[in-house]
Amino acid sequence: MSSPASPASPASPLTLSAIVTGLRAAGCVFAEDEAALLLSTATGPAHLAAMVERRADGLPLEHVLGFAEFCGLRIAVGPGVFVPRRRSEFLVRQAGAAAPARPVVVDLCCGSGALGAVLASTLAGVELHAADVDPAAVRWARRNLAGLGQVYEGDLFAPLPASLRGRVDVLLANVPYVPTGDVDLLPAEARVHEPRVALDGGGDGLDVMRRVAGAALDWLAPGGSLLVETSERQAAVAEETLRAGGLVPRVVVSEELYATVVTGTRPGRDGA
Repeated sequence: MSSPASPASPASPLTLSAIVTGLRAAGCVFAEDEAALLLSTATGPAHLAAMVERRADGLPLEHVLGFAEFCGLRIAVGPGVFVPRRRSEFLVRQAGAAAPARPVVVDLCCGSGALGAVLASTLAGVELHAADVDPAAVRWARRNLAGLGQVYEGDLFAPLPASLRGRVDVLLANVPYVPTGDVDLLPAEARVHEPRVALDGGGDGLDVMRRVAGAALDWLAPGGSLLVETSERQAAVAEETLRAGGLVPRVVVSEELYATVVTGTRPGRDGA
C-alpha cells in the first residue's frame, strides 16, 4: 500500500469519510470497517492521525490497533509478532472438544498466545504451558497469558519441563506451514511485517510439523491428542506423518473458515 497523498495534521481531527478515503487510496479493501475500528480505538486526534498513517503505510491493522479479535477475546499484538488468523478459531474449537476434565494443555509455536488464552478462558481447571522460539512472540505471549499459564522460550519441546512428559492431554501446534517457495507470494502485511519463522514451513510446508509429530508420542498422555493446522492440499501427507509417529490420525475441515485440522491421538484412554 502507498501512503495517502496528503496526511492530515493532528491539529485537524480526521472525519470518518476522510479516513475512509485515505485508506481506500492506500489500497485497504475494507476501508469503512477499518476506519470505524481506528476511530473507536484512538485516544485523541494525534493518535488517530498516527494510526491512519501507519495503516496506510501497510502495517497490519491489528498491529496498528494493538490487538486482534480472536474467539471473542482481544489478544494484544504489535510489530514483530504473528497475527492470529480467524481460521485458527476452528483449531481452538477442535482442541477444546478433545480436552478431558482439568486438562494439561501445551501450546507450541504459540506466537502471541492467542490459542492458549482461549482454552484457558473456556476450559475449567486447565494447566497451560506455551512455548515459542521467537523472543518477540514470547514477550507478547507472556503478556496475554499472564496469570493463565507458563510461557517458555525455545525450540518446540526443548524448553518444556520434563515433568510434562506423558501428561499432555491437548498438544496444540499451530506450526508454520507455508512452503518456502510460496512465502514471497504472501500479502505484504504478512511477508514484510510478520516474522518469517512463523510463516515458513520448509520445502513442502510440513518440516516443523514433522518434528512435532516425531516427538509428540513421548509427551502425550494416553488418549491425548496433537492438533495441527494445515492447508487442504497438505492434509493427506500430514495425516500419514502423524500415523507414522504412532498416533491415530483424523482430518476435519471447516468450509466456513476454510480451515483444515489434522488430529493425532495417542492410543490408551478408554481402551483405544
